[in-house]
Amino acid sequence: MSEIWVYPIKSLGGIRVSSAQVNEKGLTFDRRWMLVDETGTFMTQRILPAMALLKVSMEDEELKIIHGRKSKAHRIALSPVPAGKGLPVTIWNDSVIAFEVSPESSQWFSDVLQTKCKLVYFPEENARSVDPAYQVNNEHVSLADAYPFMIIGQSSLDHLNSKLHEPIPMNRFRPNFVFTGGEPNEEDGWRNFTIGNNRFVGVKPCARCVVPTINQDTAEKGIEPTRTLATYRKKENKILFGQNLVSIDHQQIKEGDLITIQTRS
Repeated sequence: MSEIWVYPIKSLGGIRVSSAQVNEKGLTFDRRWMLVDETGTFMTQRILPAMALLKVSMEDEELKIIHGRKSKAHRIALSPVPAGKGLPVTIWNDSVIAFEVSPESSQWFSDVLQTKCKLVYFPEENARSVDPAYQVNNEHVSLADAYPFMIIGQSSLDHLNSKLHEPIPMNRFRPNFVFTGGEPNEEDGWRNFTIGNNRFVGVKPCARCVVPTINQDTAEKGIEPTRTLATYRKKENKILFGQNLVSIDHQQIKEGDLITIQTRS
């Protein structure tokens, strides 16, 4: 395992960590917060690419969010205590109960993104099931699109970059885990495997949306890598890159952990 990433606020910048706690819903702090619009519908870079310009870090038990247009960073507690009445919010076809972090946080994000929104938090105990067709043990998921974890091989990105005029970084694809070695896209066929002391199950290759076409430093949208991926990674009208996972074990995971493949699909 070469890299571990968490994305605390859905569709905002990621944070590389040297180790993390594996939970059923995903790594600790991964996609536990989300921005919603005035209808309570989730917001992502798909509709608002400027979200890429919001960068997140963890400092002193807080999330620190910075934006180029704001000289002062915004901070929220890493361990919020849900207060007030829960809000029904929508993420894809799921309706879940979340809690507004604070009116002050919602106003800060509304100001920097120049669109009215709320920052909400999804408590660990609140339910959101993984698609039953891909469950192994009745798993639940955080505010990620559909699955608790996603893994991509560095060889897969290197192979893609060999086909592009300008190489792109891994952050376009927002994986939780990156590994070195192996053949390009071999993670497609992984079914049962371990990373360190944690067992995982590969349940579904990741179908990509437009987010990989958005430069995470400038928020500019282009046509790559989608155009090139479509020439060799298209199946049933979907472009696949990376593998979605659920976990069997819930222990610490760290960079440098050995990956051992038990079965392939």
